[in-house]
Amino acid sequence: MNLWFTQRDAKIVQTHVKRFDPLHWSVDFPRGTIASLVTAADAHGLTVHCEFLGKGDLVGLIWDSEDRHSHPAHARQTSRDYSRCRLTFDWQSEGVVALDEANGPTLTIEGRDKDGNPRSWFVRLWNYAEGTANSATIALDFDALDGGYSLPADADRVDPTRIDRIFISLVAPGYQEGSEERFAEPVSAAVSLKNIRCDGSGSVLTLNDAVVPEHGLRIASAYDDLYNLAPERIVDAIERLGYRKVISHYIGMSHFFGLTGAGKLDAARTFNQPALQWHRDLARACQARGYELIWSLSYEILDMFCPEAWKQRAFDGAAALTGWEPPSVLLSPANVEAIAFLQAVASTLVGISQEAGLRPRVQIGEPWWWVRPDGSICLYDPAARASLGGAPIEIADVREPLNGAQRDLLDAAGAVLAASTSAISEAVKTASPNAETLLLAYLPTVLDPSMPEVRRANLPLGWAKPAFDVLQLEDYEWVTALSAAKRAAAYAVVDARLGYPIGERHYFAGFVANRADRAQWREIAQAAEAAKQAGTGEVFLWALPQVMRDGLTIFGKEQAVAPFEDVIFPIEIGQDASVAPSFSTNVVTSASGFETRNANWAQARLRFDAGPGVRSEAELETLLAFFRARHGSAVAFRFRDPFDHSSNGMTGLPGAFDQQIGSGDGFTQRFPLSKSYGGEEIRRITRPEPGSVRVGVNGVEQASGWTLQEGGAIEFATPPAARASVTAGFSFDVPVRFAQDQIEINRATFMAGEAPSVPLIEVRER
Repeated sequence: MNLWFTQRDAKIVQTHVKRFDPLHWSVDFPRGTIASLVTAADAHGLTVHCEFLGKGDLVGLIWDSEDRHSHPAHARQTSRDYSRCRLTFDWQSEGVVALDEANGPTLTIEGRDKDGNPRSWFVRLWNYAEGTANSATIALDFDALDGGYSLPADADRVDPTRIDRIFISLVAPGYQEGSEERFAEPVSAAVSLKNIRCDGSGSVLTLNDAVVPEHGLRIASAYDDLYNLAPERIVDAIERLGYRKVISHYIGMSHFFGLTGAGKLDAARTFNQPALQWHRDLARACQARGYELIWSLSYEILDMFCPEAWKQRAFDGAAALTGWEPPSVLLSPANVEAIAFLQAVASTLVGISQEAGLRPRVQIGEPWWWVRPDGSICLYDPAARASLGGAPIEIADVREPLNGAQRDLLDAAGAVLAASTSAISEAVKTASPNAETLLLAYLPTVLDPSMPEVRRANLPLGWAKPAFDVLQLEDYEWVTALSAAKRAAAYAVVDARLGYPIGERHYFAGFVANRADRAQWREIAQAAEAAKQAGTGEVFLWALPQVMRDGLTIFGKEQAVAPFEDVIFPIEIGQDASVAPSFSTNVVTSASGFETRNANWAQARLRFDAGPGVRSEAELETLLAFFRARHGSAVAFRFRDPFDHSSNGMTGLPGAFDQQIGSGDGFTQRFPLSKSYGGEEIRRITRPEPGSVRVGVNGVEQASGWTLQEGGAIEFATPPAARASVTAGFSFDVPVRFAQDQIEINRATFMAGEAPSVPLIEVRER
């Protein structure tokens, strides 16, 4: 299995995206208050769902000039110049301060002044709205945009050329800036931006457009790390990175549940509304793209939100706090209310899957009795004490030799843990008899050699097959430490105690906590490949946030596919293709009939339909084989435009003096090939036919002294003299890809003479 770390400046096939595309917004907010972002494909818009907890809390709907959230293979161009951009959208809101009120929605623009010093502008949206305070059309011309509450009295002209980010602030009625006072109950709200449109020559951004072929690994995601992005964007990234078929999604420990006005977990609500809407949209996106979805829940809750009675505790009463900052805490398997809450959460997840048309699959993730760094085990909360006889003896340090009574206590604790996971599993099966239940165990903790007796409590015999449909195992700490002996011994214990065959097991490979340690991905990938070779049912990489952070890109062992293959589309099919050069032009017509036109692209982008060239079954077979070899739209290739493929006119025989590609200065050695169309459009030629290239300097053809470089550039051994005219002639191909990932062919209509549609689209190359 091959991998590398894609850099931000990597040469990647690119496409274009409009600035302010709905998928590229994000949200954020203070802890406690919650918001989520979902997109609406039918209206080219987005909706932000909010629950405000504090009177001083603010939710921000954010557009960053620098794309900080994408994998580098899909990153958007960084452009801080918003000149020549006009943003319009339809606004609808409920539950937030209205547009026309004090503290109403404000567009905060963070940028820099002419001296490079940070500064901000505050644009009151109501000043640019037409409609009502909760339903309006808003138009923002960045070349004529003023901050200030009242215009023109408070006008503060925005400098659009140095903008770092913008965000729309949303607050609840009763907002008090800086207040730490809470509302009596969380306040629900929703804001929609529909028909988002950005016009003008500055509105188009480049977007890296790499698509990795399927490599056989699955991926895990996590809501606590991805809550601020749209689910559609997340699933799109997963698909483009080559992970297919199944996604394991951890709902998290801090963002999904409802809170009371006091800021504690509300056991009556399994999900807050923003999280519920987000997870419904995730399920919808998975179903639409052909993914199965495994929901993962755990016994871990952020400590500040967890009811005190639900927490595991050590013998001295201390809560079972993890090492995260801020700390999370482990729920007691013996606490009836805590387990009932997890049962309800699991049932809700089943319902979300059913609504989306997915088979319900629910994972119980890493349930255990917590062991503190000093070796004390946390099985002494009041509910656990009651379940374990009322006055269980102390186990001060599980790393020390234990007596018979202490071992019996661990066995009893294991039975309590198994009973709690069984109760959750039963809730899932009750909600949907065909649902799949899975259990994930982290072996370096539950089978730590320094505390061998802990397996009695944390890998209980009550988990043995057939307690769950699938057993999932994770061991990244041993993988990155190269502890092969510990791994082998642990899997032998798992086989003996639980008895799940390899085909009914999943393996979780990863993760890398810190970017500085990203070299560890190589050991992780090797462990994943070994698990696949051993016949493991599914192998997941944990987890997507770290993969995107590190630019991790994985290719299958036998197909390290580049974004471009230097092969030509079958000539016999392509010669009858139809061609459609296209530009992107915004035309605005005034009431008097005059037009204003903005050209978004400097060069035409070509589209072809190669379908008319398919005339026989043999040519159809050639087309399908070529399509499969390119993995659909994943890999670009050469295409000979039947109407324009020469430097001499459109199809003439190339000569050394056809096109001027530069002038010498005595220093420059490299001259990119280009073709001029009447002097109005200069087209960069990146895929010349190597044997066709001819070069001239000052009207004299050069038979030697130059080489054709990758990317379509002539490089001279000796730089041409100052003011020397450098010319070239060539035949050339167009870099294209299949425009779609599928080709639909009906045999009956094809035999009747109807040509299939085989759309191709030009790929921009630097």
